[in-house]
Amino acid sequence: MIRRVGALILVSVLVVLTLGAGGRVTGQAVKNQDTFVTLRFGDPQTLDPDTQYDTASYEIVYPNVYETLIGYNGSVLATYVPRLATEVPSLANGLISKDGLTYTFPIRTGVKFHDGSVLTPEDVRYSMLRFMLQDVDGGPAWLLLTPLVGKESTRDKGKIAVTYQEVAKTVTVQGNNVVFHLHSPYGAFLSIIAAWSFVMPKAWAAAHGDWDGSPGTWQKFNNPKLQDRYEFDHMNGTGPFKLESWDRQAKQVTLLRNDAYWRAPAQLARIVIRTVTEFTTRRLQLQQGDADLIDVNRPEQSQVQGMAGVTIRDDLPQLLIQAFHFNFKIDATGNPDVGSGKLDGNGIPPDFFSDVHVRKGFAYAFDYGTFIRDGYRGKAIQPNGPIIQGLLGYDPSLPKYTFDKAKAVAEFKEAWGGKLWDTGFKFTLTYNTGNTPRQIGAQVVKDVVESLNPKFKIDVRNLQWSTFLSATNAHKGTLYALGWAVDYPDPDDFAQPFLSSKGDYPQRNSYHNPEADRLIGEAAGSSDPATRKDLYRKLTQIAYNDVPSIWAAQPTQFKVMRSWVRGWYWNTVYGGEDYYPLSKQ
Repeated sequence: MIRRVGALILVSVLVVLTLGAGGRVTGQAVKNQDTFVTLRFGDPQTLDPDTQYDTASYEIVYPNVYETLIGYNGSVLATYVPRLATEVPSLANGLISKDGLTYTFPIRTGVKFHDGSVLTPEDVRYSMLRFMLQDVDGGPAWLLLTPLVGKESTRDKGKIAVTYQEVAKTVTVQGNNVVFHLHSPYGAFLSIIAAWSFVMPKAWAAAHGDWDGSPGTWQKFNNPKLQDRYEFDHMNGTGPFKLESWDRQAKQVTLLRNDAYWRAPAQLARIVIRTVTEFTTRRLQLQQGDADLIDVNRPEQSQVQGMAGVTIRDDLPQLLIQAFHFNFKIDATGNPDVGSGKLDGNGIPPDFFSDVHVRKGFAYAFDYGTFIRDGYRGKAIQPNGPIIQGLLGYDPSLPKYTFDKAKAVAEFKEAWGGKLWDTGFKFTLTYNTGNTPRQIGAQVVKDVVESLNPKFKIDVRNLQWSTFLSATNAHKGTLYALGWAVDYPDPDDFAQPFLSSKGDYPQRNSYHNPEADRLIGEAAGSSDPATRKDLYRKLTQIAYNDVPSIWAAQPTQFKVMRSWVRGWYWNTVYGGEDYYPLSKQ
């Protein structure tokens, strides 16, 4: 795949937000001044930086415990600052070759990991190779494999499809420099490095049963079960905070300040990130000052507005889409969500959603206006595909499905050779616990579809976040609610996960369109923004025709925190919080 260095990434510029968090009530005492408590409704899936691929895990990993070679300059996604590298590569400083194939990162000296060992260029190389070669199903390895190896996975149809030499040659050590050798020029490469080049010590990993970096053993570490890795619940980064504990029974992660941090130590001594699924509990703890920042869904926003000592940061731009996904090939083994497992009125067969008329029926039966009004209080737009507003190639003039019961009925009557309408179906739609907008969307699907035909039955079930992810990764999902937040700000990061046969959702859902694969590769390989724009428009049309998902909403974000919080800023790539600049005053 080819991208020109410096190619256009974002159509719109995300503005830097004010760092202060507003005034607080006169005379109000700050509680637990050195400790910051965040309450989430989702729990982390893993603490391994190379296998985590969900927002709850990512917040802990980055930028708080592990660090990358370069980082974002605050809220500005198109400019970077040095982190574990001492310079940001560019054509001007000679650290990017003229052909765009070589990126050189001078590694900072004197940086210590949390165990006291010293960062070396070999640790960086090991970490990049580990990231690519572990390549867990549904994980992030494609982010480096694609620009460096030219492949989206180390496997093809479940079998190893790369050699160690093929991957190892892409990252080399030259003195104190780590050099990346790209398969083809890739314009978004710096953006990927800024968000995904996590570094851990090679010796520490090997000492705890992980890959030791040798060519002959890597395959047995490929596609691991998450809990099989020591790094699942142990961390050893260079960041401003280090892991004290992950108490899964108490649903709490505790981070401690790294007093040996290579920059100035953080102002906060302790970070507590706790999973609390009940909004009323989160709200009460915020009101009492026992929590500093909490998750609040849009439908609940009015319940925190005007609360004394609380600040709301609203209308934060997001590169994020909420969708409902069809699984074309459901694993029905021990799966309660498919009912009888047959098209007999009491269940659905594993390939139920492989019929495009079924998918179109649901797409027309979805009440987008009600979902946006009730799920996001109107603070969202309806996308027409995975290429969302703010990305190159977004075109609001392209078609999208509208709420139309008559068209939904017509499609359902065509489905399964006309059998579906007379036979009916029953299955369970799932979403993650605590996500009120997704709960509302699930209820919208149920209410409308069941109103079309008394033989149509949909149950709704919520699952704890980590359990929900595990189930959908294992192809157990039927129709399920799950969004996508930006990995790096480029349309490829949305086209590939949603439409490529090697992408995150197609791998979960068995969607495959060879033309979409071809166009994704061509778009990534173009050096011309106009050409890329046209190709992403074509991909949006394919998304409309094939309906692999219901593209439900692109919401804005808001954050709810105590007014004593200082130093907060918004970065849509992080999703969670950067705790390093925060204080309580």
